[in-house]
Amino acid sequence: MRYRDLGNTGLRVSEIGFGPEWMKGTPEETRAIAEVLREAGANILDCWMSDPHIRSNLGYAIKGHEDEWIIQAHFGACWVDGQYQRSRDLDLVRPAFEDELHRLGIDHAEIGMMHYIDSLDEFRACMEGPFFAYVQEMKEAGVIRHIGLSTHNPDVALEACRTGSVEAIMFSINPAFDMLPASDDIDDLFGDYADAGESIDPVRDELYRTCATMGVGLTVMKPYAGGRLLSAEESPFGVALTPKQCIHYCLTRPAVATVLAGYKTIQEAKDALAYEDAAPEELDYASVLAKAPAHAYFGQCTYCGHCQPCVEGIDIATVNKFADLALAQDEVPASVREHYRALDKDASDCIQCGSCEPNCPFGVKIAERMVQTAALFG
Repeated sequence: MRYRDLGNTGLRVSEIGFGPEWMKGTPEETRAIAEVLREAGANILDCWMSDPHIRSNLGYAIKGHEDEWIIQAHFGACWVDGQYQRSRDLDLVRPAFEDELHRLGIDHAEIGMMHYIDSLDEFRACMEGPFFAYVQEMKEAGVIRHIGLSTHNPDVALEACRTGSVEAIMFSINPAFDMLPASDDIDDLFGDYADAGESIDPVRDELYRTCATMGVGLTVMKPYAGGRLLSAEESPFGVALTPKQCIHYCLTRPAVATVLAGYKTIQEAKDALAYEDAAPEELDYASVLAKAPAHAYFGQCTYCGHCQPCVEGIDIATVNKFADLALAQDEVPASVREHYRALDKDASDCIQCGSCEPNCPFGVKIAERMVQTAALFG
C-alpha cells in the first residue's frame, strides 16, 4: 500500500480507503471486508451514514483495531424517524455525532466532516452560525483533530478551501463528473493531466489546484459514479472502466490523497486494492474513453441517498437502481421485478411533491423518474 499526505494535516493516509456507504450486510460480513482492507494497509475510513445498523456494524468491524484507522466522522448526518436526514439543527446534530462516536467505539475522530453542504448560501450560514461554532468546540476539546467538509459542489469546496479553516474536503471525483462534453480529439483531453486543463470543468480544475497550493487534502467519494462507470450499459460514456482505471483517474488529480470507494463484498475490496500492484497499461483510462460513444453525465442517479428523506418513505435510490437495471435490458428481468415489488414503498407511492429534488447533487428529475418507473413496472 502506498500512502499520501492529507494536505497539511500531518496525516498519512492509504491511497485505497474504506467508504462503507449503505452497507446493509451482517456485522461479520462488514468485519471481513474491513479486515481485508486493513491487512492490505488501508488506514482511512469514512462513516457518513447515519443508519444505526451500519454504524454499529462498522464499530464491530474495527473493534480491537480502532487506533489503526483514521476516521472521518460527520456533523449533520442524522437519523430521524427511521430515515437519513441532514441537518444543521444542533438539537439533532449533537446527539447524532455522539451516537456515531459511541457506535464506532471511539472517543475521537481524526477528521470531523461538516456533512454534505452543497450551496454557497448554506455554507456561509453554517460558517457564521452555531453549527460551525460547535465543530470548532469539538476540535478545541480534542474530540476531532481536523475540520473537514463533504460536498459535491466545486464552488462550495473552493470557498471552503480559501477560508483557511477547512483542512480536508471529501469531494465527488470521477471522469464523468469532471469532464465537459469532449472534443473530437478526446485522446488529448484524457492524457497527461497537465495538458488536460481545457477538458476539466474550469471550476473543478481550479479547485484541485487551489487545494494543492493551500495544502487542503482531498478525499474522494463516488469514484465509480455509483457503479455506473463499471458498466458499459450504465456508463454515461457508453464504455466500461475498471476499478483500477477509475481509481487512477482520481489519484492523478492534484491534492487527492485517498479514494474511498464503497464495497459490498470482499471481492469488490480486492478489486480496488489491486490498484496498488497494477501495471501501467491496466491504469490507462485514456484509451478506453477515447473510444467512448457518449459523454453526457448530468442528471443521472448515482444512488447516493441524499434525496432522502422522502415524505412518503420511498427509498428513492433503490427505486432508481431497480429502474436502471430494468432499462438496461430489452424487457424487465423477473428478478428485478420481484425485488422491486418487495419494496415497502415504490414509485407509484410518489405524490410528486418534489421535496427530494433540491437535495440531489446531480440534478436528477426525481419526480419525473418516479412516474416513468411506476409505468415501467406496471
